[in-house]
Amino acid sequence: MIQLVVSVMLYFVMFFGVAFILNMLLRRTWLMSVLYPFVALIIIDGISIWEYFSKTSEAFGILGDKIGSLAAADYIIMGAGFVGTIVSGITIKILRKSGYRMF
Repeated sequence: MIQLVVSVMLYFVMFFGVAFILNMLLRRTWLMSVLYPFVALIIIDGISIWEYFSKTSEAFGILGDKIGSLAAADYIIMGAGFVGTIVSGITIKILRKSGYRMF
């Protein structure tokens, strides 16, 4: 249980930070929230991106098996990362409304 709490906090903070920095540099508020599902799939499947183009049916089969075999804790942890990207977008919006200009 402790590991779950630490993992949730870690993923939230990690993806909040990455999304916040990308939002500042690229000035695209929701970019990381849109890209997060792809990043999550790369984390989950463990196969090369190139295999999705060269061995399409096998790669998607492996991906389906991996997603189906995840535990509830894994979904909670990945959800925390997604929430981190959303909170980062909201934070950037509030900061920009308040007059802060980032880069």
